[in-house]
Amino acid sequence: MYSHDFFFVPYKAYVVSHKLLCYPNVTVTFGYKVTKINLSILSLHRKQFKNLTMNFTGKNVVITGGTTGIGLATAKAFINAGANVWITGRSADNLKKATAEINSPKLKTVVSDTSKLADIAILEKAVAESGTKLDVLFLNAGIGVFAPIEQATEADFDAQFNTNVKGHFFTLQKLIPHLANGAAVVFTSSTVATASNLGTSIYSATKGALNKIAQIAANELAERKIRVNILSPGPVQTPGLENAVPAEAKAYLAAATALQRLGDPDEIAKTVLFLSSDAASFITGTELVADGGYLNYGLK
Repeated sequence: MYSHDFFFVPYKAYVVSHKLLCYPNVTVTFGYKVTKINLSILSLHRKQFKNLTMNFTGKNVVITGGTTGIGLATAKAFINAGANVWITGRSADNLKKATAEINSPKLKTVVSDTSKLADIAILEKAVAESGTKLDVLFLNAGIGVFAPIEQATEADFDAQFNTNVKGHFFTLQKLIPHLANGAAVVFTSSTVATASNLGTSIYSATKGALNKIAQIAANELAERKIRVNILSPGPVQTPGLENAVPAEAKAYLAAATALQRLGDPDEIAKTVLFLSSDAASFITGTELVADGGYLNYGLK
């Protein structure tokens, strides 16, 4: 047999070959046990499991920084999975473009600059007035300005900490009362929180601070069964990356991964959906690294 699926249940493991799916029943030998499986029923169970874990029908999701890149891809993925989604952005024009691209009645937009408490209040008001509880909060807004420590400015420091740290902290704080029990919160961090790349001191510091906030939030919200996790992408092909680094730097970043390429926003979106789904129901306070092997490859 080849191309096996493994279905684990207590005390047994059933192994089924895709090559045999044309038969209604198959006898499978595993160790010393011989088990007869109805493959049509097993296939149905697989579909039901997939629908159960990644089905967000009727769920309510807020994504900060949802107009481009990872945020936009994640908004599309949640809507395709049945969710109602709010996205925020600093620019009304960018929100209009995102609305046109997504083209779904399940999408709502809020002009809100995460770095400003007054704008976070606008988002909170929109959620409160909807009368719904949030099932997923994806704290994704972020900016990066890169320079050596000698050349970094106070303005660069304040802008990044205000958006990447203060913004996420107070967005979470203000929306905690609107989170459903059992909700999922996902922070977008970065592999730079672990690496020590030149010119990234401020940006890396914001992501390190964000990780600690997320870990403490996971403990503080556990009583309500709210799971809080961290997603740390590696280099991903986004407008943000385009604006931050020259073309030759992108080639360098791609070559620095084990997979020898940049990530795609859709790949990161799938990871967000996993962390927000029932498939991750026993995962909280954890950092999931989706970096194409970047951190490990650097140790080779």
